[in-house]
Amino acid sequence: MSNQTLVTEFILWGFSERPQNRVLLLILFLSLYMVAICGNFLIVAVVTFSSKLHTPLYFFLVNLAILDVVCACTVVPKLLETLVAKEKSISYRACMTQMYFLTWSVAAELLLFTAMAYDRYVAICQPLHYGSMMSPRVCALLAGATWGISMFGAVVNTCLMLQLKFCGPNVLNHFFCEIPPLLLVSCSSTYVNDVMAIVADIFFADVNFLLTVVSYGFIIATILKIRTAEGKRRAFSTCSSHLMVVTMYDSTVIYAYLSPNSSYSPLIGKVLAVLYSTVSPALNPLIYTLRNKDVKVALKNTLLLIVEKL
Repeated sequence: MSNQTLVTEFILWGFSERPQNRVLLLILFLSLYMVAICGNFLIVAVVTFSSKLHTPLYFFLVNLAILDVVCACTVVPKLLETLVAKEKSISYRACMTQMYFLTWSVAAELLLFTAMAYDRYVAICQPLHYGSMMSPRVCALLAGATWGISMFGAVVNTCLMLQLKFCGPNVLNHFFCEIPPLLLVSCSSTYVNDVMAIVADIFFADVNFLLTVVSYGFIIATILKIRTAEGKRRAFSTCSSHLMVVTMYDSTVIYAYLSPNSSYSPLIGKVLAVLYSTVSPALNPLIYTLRNKDVKVALKNTLLLIVEKL
């Protein structure tokens, strides 16, 4: 190691080198980024200013919106820079920082989906106890645990990454710094990192996805017992959007992080990363607002209030 030069920056390979493709990708990712930022901030504003939405469900939705903003701001600005500028480098420190915030936001979202599933379970399966089981104190504890546990997990994985040596090559076949491609270019043993990455993925993705599926199993069984068609429709409407988001998000993260290094495909890794780092933050506000009557009414009132003040 003493005769080798340690890497001080990485080169992000990104996407296609063709100019016409880079322009299309720039337009695509810039559009997704603007939708993600505007949509999630709008959700935060709508829930904040609408007293009717001061419920546990929308409290968790605000937390999800904040995490989506963190995730998008961590990945997309650097991606846009690499599409515009000829220089595609990122410093070692910036790379580790980007990896930390991405790992933190992704893990927090996975935990938050489980908290939201629990909220729906209590609301539909235990409606008489909803006030006590989802009190403000319980909601605060769930949110605090979500942020705290995910932050701890991100710190552990980042500290383990900082222990590795990178002495070349320094080219990452990716568009941001993520654990799998970084492990591929390390010149020291990555055994502990591989094990911890798998443990983290099993805990944050697999276990939480299983808990969410079990919750929705009870929810669906309860919904089927509802006699009126309108009651079934409303219950399914409130849960289908959440289940749709969870399935897409969890499946991409599980596949991306559980694949062994020997079979890791940079192309598939980049496609999956696009889904959970850029597409998901943009789609979440649309899914939760377009399919939710209460949010649409509150959004209309908030926009009217803003127009009146202007």
